[in-house]
Amino acid sequence: MSKGKGKIAKKKQTSSERKQYSYKLVLSDTCAVCKTPCARGMSYLARMKLPGALGKGVPCVLTRRLG
Repeated sequence: MSKGKGKIAKKKQTSSERKQYSYKLVLSDTCAVCKTPCARGMSYLARMKLPGALGKGVPCVLTRRLG
């Protein structure tokens, strides 16, 4: 006689096994000519238009890649 099927436990992935994505940093001039503007890019562009603004870029969701 066979026993009923039990639940099969899934193994959790550790942090080193998970996919990690990286994004390229883009500057405000790239956000200004973007064909698909995002909220993060538009707010960064607005901040950079103010006089004396310093910026190092913003991660662009369109440049996501495994890395």
